[in-house]
Amino acid sequence: RGGDLHLYQQRDMRRSTAETEGADTAPVAERADALTPRRIVEELDKFVVGQDAAKRAVAVALRNRWRRAHADPDIRDEITPKNILMIGPTGVGKTEIARRLAQLTNAPFIKVEATKFTEVGYVGRDVESIIRDLTDISVKLLREREMRQVRERAAREAERRVLEIILPGMGHDRPQAADGAASGTRERFRQQLRDGRLDEREIEVELEAPTMGVEIMSPPGMEEMTGQLQSVFENRASTRKRTRTLKVRDAMKLIAEEEARKMIDEDEVKTQAVRNVEQNGLVFLDEIDKTVSHTGHGAEVSREGVQRDLLPLVEGCTVTTKYGIVRTDHILFIGSGSFHASKPADLIPELQGRFPIRVELSSLTAADFERILVEPDYSLTRQYQALLRTEGIRLEFGADAVRHIAEAVWRVNDQTENIGARRLQTVMERLLEELLFSASETDQRKKILIDKKYVASRLDDLIESADRSRYIL
Repeated sequence: RGGDLHLYQQRDMRRSTAETEGADTAPVAERADALTPRRIVEELDKFVVGQDAAKRAVAVALRNRWRRAHADPDIRDEITPKNILMIGPTGVGKTEIARRLAQLTNAPFIKVEATKFTEVGYVGRDVESIIRDLTDISVKLLREREMRQVRERAAREAERRVLEIILPGMGHDRPQAADGAASGTRERFRQQLRDGRLDEREIEVELEAPTMGVEIMSPPGMEEMTGQLQSVFENRASTRKRTRTLKVRDAMKLIAEEEARKMIDEDEVKTQAVRNVEQNGLVFLDEIDKTVSHTGHGAEVSREGVQRDLLPLVEGCTVTTKYGIVRTDHILFIGSGSFHASKPADLIPELQGRFPIRVELSSLTAADFERILVEPDYSLTRQYQALLRTEGIRLEFGADAVRHIAEAVWRVNDQTENIGARRLQTVMERLLEELLFSASETDQRKKILIDKKYVASRLDDLIESADRSRYIL
C-alpha cells in the first residue's frame, strides 16, 4: 500500500439511470436476480471491513427471499425466513451490515434497541410498535418512489399553473388562446420561466395547507380505532387551502409537490406498502442481550417479558396498523448483541429457536482499523478530504500516518473501553481539530500532508496519559 493514500481513488457508487429507475420501480423479488450471495458480499465489502461470516449469512438470507418468491405457490407460504443472531462487541459492523443490506435491496428497514421496550402492562413501548413504525417507513418509501415517477408531469402542471397566475386567461393551453399575440406572449413567458429569468418574481399562489401530524395515544387493542381517528383529522386538514406570496422559484417547487401528491393513488400506495413490509421487511433488533434477566426478580422480570412479547412477532402474527393488518410471518429479523455478560443460551428457549443462524463477529485489530480508514467507500479519510476541499484545501494522508492512527485507536480501545471502529471518529476529530478550526482562514488551494510526525505530535502524549485518554479519546 506504498505511497500517499491520496492515490486511492474513491470508487464510483452511482448506478446508471436505468439501474436506479429499476431499483425504484420493481419489487425486491423481481430485481434481485443479479443479487447473488457473492454479489451481495462484494457490495457489503465496499462499506464494511472483514466479518466475512456475517456477510455470508445475510447474503444467503437475502437470496433466500428471491428463491422463495420464485418457488412453487403451494409451498411458498411454508418457507419462513431464517432469522440471524449476530454476536460480537460494539463497533465491529453489526448495525452497518444490516443497514447497508436494506439500502442494497431498497426494502423497508428499521433498527430498534430492545431495551426501549417493556412487557405489556409496564410503562413503555410495546413490541408491536416495531411493525407499525416499519409500515410507516414502507409507506414513505413507496410514496417517494411514486412521486419520482410523476415528477415530470407534475412539473409541467406546475408550469401551467404559474403561467395562469402570471398571465390570467392566457396561461392555460387552450385552443382559443392560440391566436397570434396571446400565443406568442404565453410562449415567451414560458421560455423565461424555464430559463429561470422569472425566479425572483413574487406571485400569490393557493396551496393546500400542510397536514398536521396527529398522534393519539390509546391502550393496547385500540390501534384500529386510533388509526381511523387519525385519518379523519388528517383528511379534514388536507382539504384546507391558503394563499401565500412566494417567489416563482419556490412556488414552482411547492406546486409541483402538490400536483405529484394528487397524481398518485394513495390507497394503492398503502396496499403495496403493507405487502412490501410482509414480504421484504427487515427488522434489526439491537442489544437483544440486554433483555436477559440475571436475577429473575424485581425490574428484571420485565426484561424476560420483552422476550416473550417478541416471540409471537418473530414467530409470525398479525399486527394492526393504521394502514391495515400486517402479517409478520416473512419479515426477516436480525438480532444483535455483545453478550459479554450473558450468552445466547440465556435467552428463553422459544426465542432461541427463532434465530437459527448464529454468526460471531470478531474484535477489530490495528490492521482492520487501517483498512477501515482507506478501503470502504466514503471512508473517514475521504470524508475529511471532501470537507476541507470546500475550503480549497487538498488534504492528503500518508500511508505511515494512517498506520499510526490505526495503532493509536487500537491502543486506546485496549487501554479503555473497547468501542470498536467508533473510536476512529473521536481520534480523527482530535487529530484534525486545529486544522478544521483554522481551515477557513488559511490560503486557498493549499496542500496539507498528514504524515506520521503530524499524527505523533497530536496523539502520542495524549495516549500515553491513561487518565487523559480515558476522558478525551
